[in-house]
Amino acid sequence: MENQTEVSEFIFLGLSNVRSLQCYLFALFLLLYMASLLGNGVIVAVILAEPRLHTPMYFFLGNLSSLDIFYSTVTVPKMLAGFLSGHQTISFTSCLAQLHFFHFLGSSEAMLLAVMAYDRYVAICNPLRYTLVMSPQASLLLAGVTWATGFLHALMHTVMTSRLHFCGPNHIHHFFCDIKPLLSLACGSTHLNLSLLHIVTGIIGVSPFIITLLSYLYIISFLFLKVQSRESRRKAFSTCTSHLTVIALYYGTAIFAYLRPSSGSSNGEEMIITLVYSVITPALNPLIYTLRNSEVKYATRKFITRKLFPERN
Repeated sequence: MENQTEVSEFIFLGLSNVRSLQCYLFALFLLLYMASLLGNGVIVAVILAEPRLHTPMYFFLGNLSSLDIFYSTVTVPKMLAGFLSGHQTISFTSCLAQLHFFHFLGSSEAMLLAVMAYDRYVAICNPLRYTLVMSPQASLLLAGVTWATGFLHALMHTVMTSRLHFCGPNHIHHFFCDIKPLLSLACGSTHLNLSLLHIVTGIIGVSPFIITLLSYLYIISFLFLKVQSRESRRKAFSTCTSHLTVIALYYGTAIFAYLRPSSGSSNGEEMIITLVYSVITPALNPLIYTLRNSEVKYATRKFITRKLFPERN
């Protein structure tokens, strides 16, 4: 099929065109990006190095931290370069690649959060069967399915977007190549693309959320109906609070951004929502897990102490 694309590059309008403000934004997002890389990198390293964390729960947490590293890397470095140069351009091919990896990692994270909720359900409600149900093979399979499904979901959007005709203008009202801003620039019909975005992406977002909700409903009912000890309930809830906090941050913004009508939102509003779950949340996740999870906190402290003061070990 002949490539009808006439636009060879796009220009991001970004968060602000005020030069003085761009300097402050550069410093802010550089700090957030470094916090995301450092925090999530430490969690991955701690989980790999600490044998007591070699369990399904922390295996999935390691996957989540890896996803967060890649997720913020898809958009933030390009945005930072734009703040420095004052001219944010991207080629058509790079734009499609950015779109693909953003939705690949985002949808994979949504499903991974559901897998983590299921893991907590099995651990709390069926502890005697936990090692059988969440065996190493089952954990690898679940993680593989989440990554593969996310990749195929993103590939669908990438292929459909690449078939559109872009004849100008080429100014994207965003700080990266997302689907909705790109569709607004297409010269032909985008009805099928929008339908796929709302239906398929809706399913990818809502289905894991329902699984997560059901898992926690079962957990709560089990703890209040079957567990009499308050201390046992407290310990069970303590293993879930970090995960619930991350879910609230992720789904609260992502579903709001993609499941509402396009006509009822402004470009600035959409960019702020996207910033929350693509830049801010990956930077906060390591902090949430280290502050709310005693095992991760202890293992992280032990890992850092061993690296900084090896003679003490």
